[in-house]
Amino acid sequence: MGKGESSSKKVITKEEWEKKLSEVKIRKEDMNRLVMNFLVTEGYVEAAEKFQHESGTQHIDLGTITDRMAVRKAVQCGQVEDAIDKVNDLNPEILDTNPQLFFHLQQQRLIELIRAGKVEEALEFAQEELAPRGEENHAFLEELERTVALLAFDDASTCPVKEVKELLDNAQRQKTASELNAAILTSQSHEKDPKLPSLLKMLIWAQNQLDEKASYPRINDLVNATLEEPVT
Repeated sequence: MGKGESSSKKVITKEEWEKKLSEVKIRKEDMNRLVMNFLVTEGYVEAAEKFQHESGTQHIDLGTITDRMAVRKAVQCGQVEDAIDKVNDLNPEILDTNPQLFFHLQQQRLIELIRAGKVEEALEFAQEELAPRGEENHAFLEELERTVALLAFDDASTCPVKEVKELLDNAQRQKTASELNAAILTSQSHEKDPKLPSLLKMLIWAQNQLDEKASYPRINDLVNATLEEPVT
């Protein structure tokens, strides 16, 4: 950015900005609900229990969080069959009404068999449990083919194809666990995603838009929400 372009921007001092912020009224109850929404959605049971007591927010059955976290942890540890049993104990309709989620859980079971080197069991499982679903859904078939490609290598971790090898990453377990977590939240009439991260993304977007028109006290440190001095 040239000097002339920078100097043409409107400069808003920190004092002016803080005055504008002070005029924005946000109810404490709304802030408390925002925090509780994050704690419940992300599964921070002890923090949610303490915050609920201290803030007096609406009572939430925190036992459901513990059950949901047990399901998510099972997937993250590769114990997919255990996770399926747990989610069926919570609500069998979750998997009955979500074929894509159930396929991804079964796909994760196949990945865990391959990870453990159980080639014959993996092939049998793919043929009996996943292939019929792939015949009904082209997207499922593509995912199945990508997963089975791991069996072409004596050591699946040496697969040179990134899109195939990444199935063995913990990020794949996390992806499946997050999808299941969102489905459980929806079944419990909770929002599947916390609002707080979305608000932070909106803040970043709004600041980027405003950067083109003005120099103002920007928030670069999102953790501490520190207002920086405007660049002049």
